[in-house]
Amino acid sequence: MAESVYKVIELVGTSTESWEKAAASAVEMASKSLRDLRIAEVVEMDIQIDDGKVRAYRTKIKLSFKYEKED
Repeated sequence: MAESVYKVIELVGTSTESWEKAAASAVEMASKSLRDLRIAEVVEMDIQIDDGKVRAYRTKIKLSFKYEKED
């Protein structure tokens, strides 16, 4: 088996509905420009509050993808 290298980036997704949808939003957006996504680790979750009400759920994730050597 060939050795592999993975790059890890940190993203924050937001949703007005849930932390799960916020995480999914980050992964879906990243998948539009990155290939071979592997693992998403939830690092932090928080809530944006406005006038005493929940405005948005925010989920910070570490996302890994296979690193490819440039030609």
